[in-house]
Amino acid sequence: MSNEIRINYQRRLDEIIASLDPSAPPPKLLLHSCCAPCSSYVLEYLTQYFSITVFYYNPNIYPPEEYDHRVKELERLISEMPVKNPVTLVERGYDPQEFYDAVKGLEGIPEGGERCFACYRLRLERTAQLAHELGADYFTTTLSISPYKNSPKLNEISEELGEVYSVAALPADFKKKNGYKRSIELSAEYGLYRQDYCGCVFSKREREEFEKNKQSE
Repeated sequence: MSNEIRINYQRRLDEIIASLDPSAPPPKLLLHSCCAPCSSYVLEYLTQYFSITVFYYNPNIYPPEEYDHRVKELERLISEMPVKNPVTLVERGYDPQEFYDAVKGLEGIPEGGERCFACYRLRLERTAQLAHELGADYFTTTLSISPYKNSPKLNEISEELGEVYSVAALPADFKKKNGYKRSIELSAEYGLYRQDYCGCVFSKREREEFEKNKQSE
């Protein structure tokens, strides 16, 4: 039996939200976004309580056409979704070499392992840096909405980086409260493009191999 303490990050988020003064201006949140479908529920949920800047930083995405497609879908979602508090988008270009440098030596590790953790850290560190630069009150990422992402690891890395850059990491496990289910509903409502792989060349290859093996069965 594992002695690991399981932390309820949704409960922690609930407590932070409950502590906010509804008569005060909403706190500023920098939200790292991996794609429009994952952002849909998170924006619907968090714009009730925060003024959000969405940060699209994903040098892991492959190929470049996929990156551009995801950016455009996110722009469209933000322009069409009704929200209580303001939402703006920041996107600072695409440099896939940053990803390849971050995961060097981990290329052969299966999806969900240390390669992914290095990718988490790369994107979260840039998010924490920008949150500090912008004077945001909090930062977090949409990644935890996916049932395939390691929420404890995402929160652990975020908390560590929050201390380094002196900005609070907003605890998150957005798949809770039927968040993932709601993201599928919103994706259908807005006609969002839903990719069938995480985004990097390695996950794309794994997906293609899976489909190939499935067809040969």
